[in-house]
Amino acid sequence: MDTSANENHRESGADAREREANAMKAKVGTRDEWLLARRELLEREKELTRLRDELARQRRRLPWVRAEDAYTLETEAGTKTLGELFEGRSQLIVYHFMFGPDWTEGCPVCSFWADGFDRAIVHLNQRDITMVCVSRAPLGRLQAYKRRMGWGFPWVSSLRSDFNFDFGVSFTQEEQANGAEYNFRPADNPGEERAGLSVFALQDGVVYRTYSCYARGLDAVNGAYQLLDLAPRGRDEDHLPSPMAWVRRHDEYADTAAGAIP
Repeated sequence: MDTSANENHRESGADAREREANAMKAKVGTRDEWLLARRELLEREKELTRLRDELARQRRRLPWVRAEDAYTLETEAGTKTLGELFEGRSQLIVYHFMFGPDWTEGCPVCSFWADGFDRAIVHLNQRDITMVCVSRAPLGRLQAYKRRMGWGFPWVSSLRSDFNFDFGVSFTQEEQANGAEYNFRPADNPGEERAGLSVFALQDGVVYRTYSCYARGLDAVNGAYQLLDLAPRGRDEDHLPSPMAWVRRHDEYADTAAGAIP
């Protein structure tokens, strides 16, 4: 996720008011007209639901790939291997949270995602799934930022392993200069850190990678975006220098009281 525009973009009040007025213009009709159009749209929505279900089945049929490295990861309970992160369950979801070794704060866009899934993890646990975040920042810095954000999910440091590099979310200086693969395709300027999500299974003591997604593939994990897609103005990002330039950490919005997580 490219967050460079987030810190610099500020829309003027006049520009915002004009944009909002234009964005809210819509055809006004009768209830019968609305009902007819809504029923037509419902058929398209059902098509999408069926397609999404089929994609989920195909995702589950992907071949599993054995994790060749045990990986050394730092947790609040001490050093653990990737297999030990399962915590007695058979499935593990890892969110690759952008927080580089020298960064003082986590990525604001990844923080937006984390706000959404943090309190869903207890429900995943009931379905034999453990979920953690992994970043290259030192553990102490992760813990401090986690306290600031009010999150409860387990957060693991991969600073002393190649975990992030092996799963395509961290890049060497050479790769940053010459290009690398991100999201299963060449990227000319991958940057130092990128976001992603990887899924693992534990069977007979062996860890397997079953799935990974990156970039727009992470959309489904963000409940706020799903809600925005239902609203009259949608995501309303076309006028921005980059789609997520509006995103801030939840304690950095102008109305911090409304944005804070209790």
